Amino acid sequence: MNMTGKTVMITGASRGIGAAAARIFADAGANVALVARSQDAIAGLAQEIGDAALAIPCDVSRYWEVEAAVNATVKTFGGLDVLINNAGVIEPISHLSAADPEAWGHVIDINLKGVFNGMRAALPVMESAGGGSILTISSGAAHGPVEAWSHYCASKAAVAMLTRCVDLESADKGIRAIGLSPGTVATEMQREIKASGVNPVSQLDWDVHIPADWPARALLWMCSADANDWLGREISLRDEDIRKQVGLI
Repeated sequence: MNMTGKTVMITGASRGIGAAAARIFADAGANVALVARSQDAIAGLAQEIGDAALAIPCDVSRYWEVEAAVNATVKTFGGLDVLINNAGVIEPISHLSAADPEAWGHVIDINLKGVFNGMRAALPVMESAGGGSILTISSGAAHGPVEAWSHYCASKAAVAMLTRCVDLESADKGIRAIGLSPGTVATEMQREIKASGVNPVSQLDWDVHIPADWPARALLWMCSADANDWLGREISLRDEDIRKQVGLI
């Protein structure tokens, strides 16, 4: 997939899937806008990638910051072709009966409102340019309850519906909205899950988790017409046929 001349904005770009996606898309020729709260981490990644990268410190839970990030991306690179809604958190892991209301709500602010904020800021830019791709990291937790993950499950279920809403409202304006459910990935989030000791996911051996570059490569593939059958839906990397199409097998 040749992305030369295209511009991609990635939230949660400081580590994990986001950082891997930045490298994969840059290698494919794209300009990459790196959005995250960790200023030092994205600055270092931007320096590694070079002139094709722009580091933008941003808290995705605040709309005005996301809007400013989109504006900075457009000003620097001339447009926005792909938005990757990747930023997400799972801590604090807690049963509902003991959950701290503010901490629970903060996860919703990042995982759900952060995705809405990205979509809301990017859609007018993309629609006025004739189209674009909005790719959002989903999860199997969007479709079934997981012990002590009520905030995560609820936010991911809502995000899956946001993808469907974007497809319903903006597909005729050239917007390609797709979710990606990567399965369990060897990232810092999995270390937090492991440390919690709660639910079967925390008991998984580390070697069963896929590397972060697998979903990153899937995201690149999702920008191609080969992924058009999944518009408005989710692609699962647990599906062996999908892995073959992406080139992971």
